[in-house]
Amino acid sequence: MDRKRSCMLCGGAVMLLLGHMINALEVPLDPKVLEGLPQPPTITHQSPKDYIIDPRENIIIHCEAKGKPHPSFSWTRNGIHFDVEKDSKVILKPNSGTLVIDISGEKAEAYEGVYQCIARNEHGSALSNNIVIRQSRSPLWSKEKIEPITVQRGMSLVLQCRPPAGLPPPIIFWMDNNFQRLPQNSRVSQALNGDLYFSNVLMDDNRNDYICYARFPHTQTIQQKQPITVNVLDIEAMNDTVLAAFLNGSDFWGDSPSGERAPTFMQPPGMHSTSMVLKGDALQLECIADGLPTPDISWSKVNGDLPSGRFSFHSFQKTLKITEVTEADGGDYRCLAKNRLGSNHHIITVVVRAAPFWISAPQNLILAPKESGMLTCRADGNPKPTVTWSVNGIPIENSHKDPSRKIENGNIILSDVQTGSSAVYQCNASNEYGYLLGNAFVSILAEPPRVLTPPNHVYSVITNSRALLDCASFGSPLPKITWFKDGQSIVDGDLYIIHKNNTLEINVARPVNSGKYTCIASNSLGNKENHIYLEVKEPTRILRQLGYKVVQRNSMAVFECKVKHDPTLFPSMIWLKDNMELPDDSRFEVGSDSLTIHDVGEDDEGNYTCIRNTTLDQDSASAMLTVVEATPTPPVIMEQPDPPTDLELTDQREHSVQLTWTPGDENNSPIQLFLIQYEDSLHEPGVWVNMTEVSGTSTTAHLELSPYVYYSFRVLALNEVGLSEPSAPSRQYRTNPAQPEVSPSEVEVIGTSPDSMTITWRELTGLESNGPGLQYKVSWRQEDVDQQWTSLTLANVSLYVVTGTPTFTPYEVTVQAVNDYGPGPRPEVVLGYSGEDLPTVAPENVKVSVQNGTVAEVSWDAVPLSTVQGRLNGYKVSYWKMRSLHKQDPEPEKPQELIFHGNETEGLLFGLHPYSQYTLNIRAFNGKGDGPTSSNQIFETPEGVPGPPADLKVQNLNLDSLVVKWVPPVEYNGHLTGYLLKYQPINTTDELGPLKELLLAANETSITLDNLKHSTRYKFYLNAKTIKGSGPTVTEEGVTIMDEAMTSKQVDIATQGWFIGLMCAIALLILVLLIVCFIKRNKGGKYPVKEKEDAHQDPEIQPMKEDDGTFGEYSDTEDHKPLKGSRTPSNGTVKKDDSDDSLVDYGEGGDGQFNEDGSFIGQYSGKKEKDTAEGNESSEAPSPVNAMNSFV
Repeated sequence: MDRKRSCMLCGGAVMLLLGHMINALEVPLDPKVLEGLPQPPTITHQSPKDYIIDPRENIIIHCEAKGKPHPSFSWTRNGIHFDVEKDSKVILKPNSGTLVIDISGEKAEAYEGVYQCIARNEHGSALSNNIVIRQSRSPLWSKEKIEPITVQRGMSLVLQCRPPAGLPPPIIFWMDNNFQRLPQNSRVSQALNGDLYFSNVLMDDNRNDYICYARFPHTQTIQQKQPITVNVLDIEAMNDTVLAAFLNGSDFWGDSPSGERAPTFMQPPGMHSTSMVLKGDALQLECIADGLPTPDISWSKVNGDLPSGRFSFHSFQKTLKITEVTEADGGDYRCLAKNRLGSNHHIITVVVRAAPFWISAPQNLILAPKESGMLTCRADGNPKPTVTWSVNGIPIENSHKDPSRKIENGNIILSDVQTGSSAVYQCNASNEYGYLLGNAFVSILAEPPRVLTPPNHVYSVITNSRALLDCASFGSPLPKITWFKDGQSIVDGDLYIIHKNNTLEINVARPVNSGKYTCIASNSLGNKENHIYLEVKEPTRILRQLGYKVVQRNSMAVFECKVKHDPTLFPSMIWLKDNMELPDDSRFEVGSDSLTIHDVGEDDEGNYTCIRNTTLDQDSASAMLTVVEATPTPPVIMEQPDPPTDLELTDQREHSVQLTWTPGDENNSPIQLFLIQYEDSLHEPGVWVNMTEVSGTSTTAHLELSPYVYYSFRVLALNEVGLSEPSAPSRQYRTNPAQPEVSPSEVEVIGTSPDSMTITWRELTGLESNGPGLQYKVSWRQEDVDQQWTSLTLANVSLYVVTGTPTFTPYEVTVQAVNDYGPGPRPEVVLGYSGEDLPTVAPENVKVSVQNGTVAEVSWDAVPLSTVQGRLNGYKVSYWKMRSLHKQDPEPEKPQELIFHGNETEGLLFGLHPYSQYTLNIRAFNGKGDGPTSSNQIFETPEGVPGPPADLKVQNLNLDSLVVKWVPPVEYNGHLTGYLLKYQPINTTDELGPLKELLLAANETSITLDNLKHSTRYKFYLNAKTIKGSGPTVTEEGVTIMDEAMTSKQVDIATQGWFIGLMCAIALLILVLLIVCFIKRNKGGKYPVKEKEDAHQDPEIQPMKEDDGTFGEYSDTEDHKPLKGSRTPSNGTVKKDDSDDSLVDYGEGGDGQFNEDGSFIGQYSGKKEKDTAEGNESSEAPSPVNAMNSFV
């Protein structure tokens, strides 16, 4: 079941007897928790104590309460039960105590009085405050005749308002006949009581429409007084007759001269007055003085100062207002009026009284049976209030006696409470200025613990931020909360803070804090646990600042905003211009991690900010965009910035300091950032280390410092050109030593010998030491053994050898940094082992199972782990061939070794020789070395196929015989049963003929093959055989002898002289033709191939087909038709070139031709048409050119 006990919902604490504390407990509102849980009534909403009603509206008196079961409601009026059902005008809202009184047709005065609401259920009764119902009133101004007021110029004057008393009091203001407010100043002002005061009158004050108005807030009505006429006289400028006529029928104000005078006080009169104010209210003190010239008013407190931040001056310094008055505001206040003729002062003594106020209001209390507790009711006031107790609305002295309850020093003490004694107690604190009424129930519950925080809730925080893990619970008695992480108990300390409401706080969350947390709530009735998960995410960081940009108008500006973030978070990107949304303009293009502004104009100048948001954090970067004209400008020479100057250290604290500087000249390139470096003259003098970077617009940096370092700082500026020279170093700043903040890292435990182990670690740097006297506390103990840690403190070393350890025993080891100021953080425990020794036992029950001639399976029993004396790395199997079973080997082979890792106890041996005898043994090994060897196991491999025959040769004896010889195989691998010889002829095209086979005896090493074809090549295949089959094949080829008679009949044409001569002539002719062709082509000459044929108008000549791009083929059977590749114009004529050279001049044939690109296209013809005009026809032999063309 879920549970919750929370002191935050109900407030303070209630102390128990017997010296322990019970927190005030509020029953949760969760319906699942409320079900079945009783709760006495609690007033949740009520009308104010002083309730002024509007007579035009219904009266609504609020009273709401909660409880289990839901409470019923009743009312009293003027201390007597108010029977709601008997008054048809009164309605009680359903499931509520709120009264609705319909006053239509009734007078509201009939329902005025003091009302009180009672909410009750079977567990008690709760009471509301006494609610005083009064009707708002706005009475009419009494009729009066107001005589004109005549006053001498320079005299003081008071115009009285005296409005009718209303409820609440009206708001006063002065206006004229045109409803315009009368001007007020230091001379003329309205007092707090509404009267209008003139310190001295002027002739301009002469008017007949001084009207006082009263506005009544509840009815929103405004009433006005009769206008007042003020006549101002300048007596010195009037004679007696005129003066008498003027004063007839008017009041004359002032009987003394109107000349200048020192100040005197009009309000309050005299030298001293007293003012009373209630604590917490606002105090208003008023001083109005007459005088001429108009006096100036100032205020001070006698023997003290005016309360800072709570006082103000109003009405032209004539009113001092102090808000939220405290007891310290009591005392004498001096009001000083001063003009050039003198000064006067008035003392106002302020007396501060106080209506009752709570010091400790009574709180709800939930107790388990047999528990004890106490209800407190502490209130104060001036005068001291009287405190009384009631139970369920009945004065406690008149209630039934309860032996478990008594009153001591105004507190109710409950002891050994019993089930069924739940009740609601009322505490009333009152004095002459008011009262307080507080309800507090005492509920007797017996409930096992419940955890109200949702199970398996996942909290996500950013690295280095604060993590708060809730474990809200409920139960009675109050559950005790215990926290665990990964099974380890969490205690309140430096790493974790457990708050009073049982929330677990991790002040600086690191990734190592991620994981599963468990909170267990327990009381005497049981316990309940809940699991909570914490995920510590990487922070979102913009990789680099956007950078100051200067672009030309109409060009493009690009801002990059790449971000590094946790892979489980998905940052969004928002761009702002001058801290406002980007303009709705298509020129602004937002990419996945950039902003591009196209066609930049002057209006685009400004500060651009990129904000990368995730659900947990955000980062931002800004840059200024400057737009310049796109006109050629003289080149600007940019240089590195000048170094910063005037380094100062301010806000110096224990572990931080503020560094400020003055930037140097930018040298035409804006400074992008400042790099701060430091030197530690104590640990690494002369070495400057980069510390942090700040933006180029900053001139300060807050630097976090390490203890026990002698810091000097310097600053470098960076622009597009590069880094400036370093600034001059700042003055040295030394931080105080402290205990180490980190533990040595890279702690390792190495077993070096059977009775020792070596502990190594990385030493802390000087910066990490945090103080003098750095040492290392090395501690060790055996794991899972109930023994104390053995510790040793060392200095200036990074290893220690522990001797006398048992062999290969697990140890827990820690290395903690310590200096003169105390130990560092508790180090993590590292697990390691002492040194190993050689295994003491050989594997037993070694078995070999031969699979075939080359493979065997070996198995063995694992050695007991107790005999390994270390970490078992595996087994080594050694095996070697002793001899062949067919013949005696000269000497055994070198042993082979096969390693089986871990706990393997069987494996296969490959690559064995068939028909051989082997020896095998096995040994275990660990990190130290090999253990003893098992007894040798001898096994034999069966026969296998033999190796290939050696040295196969083929010799020819005569025309049809060949001799095949060979040497027996080197590896018999068993008993030879014979040989298989195969052979087949190979013809001149390397095609194989029919295959023949011969089986030969095992003792044969040659054979003669007769009746073979002469002059024929043969291929031979030979295998040796055992009972397991044939071994690898060897091949060889041989040729029978050629017949000499046939040889003499064959004539090699290539050796004939005539053929050699012919070929030389052809080659020479081709060479000549190629040379002539090359020369002609280089000269640009053309060779009209078809001109002569066109001239003869051979009717059989046809033009080449348009779609045929190939040359015609040679033919001597179609009446010497032209080649298909020749082309003829459509008119059948060809224009001759200036040069009509052709190959006809170089041979007897006239038809050998070249086309226009010089390629040979001559055709063979028996008819020559050299001279058509002569008509000579003769038959000729083919020319050499045509003959060559035909040959080729």
